[in-house]
Amino acid sequence: METIARADLVELLQEEHGFSRQQAILFLEEMFELFVQTLEQGESLKISGFGTFAVRDKATRLGRNPLTGQEAVISARRVPFFRPSRLLRENVNGKLRTQGARS
Repeated sequence: METIARADLVELLQEEHGFSRQQAILFLEEMFELFVQTLEQGESLKISGFGTFAVRDKATRLGRNPLTGQEAVISARRVPFFRPSRLLRENVNGKLRTQGARS
């Protein structure tokens, strides 16, 4: 399985959509910044047909150090999460079934 990096997205925007390198970089930076700002404000970000990015508030809880077994307080925090759309799940599962059938 291959990972798609930011540089790959820049290249795709250049080749497929005619962006210059600088335009592609600026577009991605602004898009990612918009995503981050939206999540920082506690709002969710829904991309139709892809999924929803949102933030969950986690309460303070008691945890345990796995090495020593000593109890420790895990502070409250906000964590980002992603919920894929039904369409994305179906596409991914359909492709996995097709790949598995060939093997």
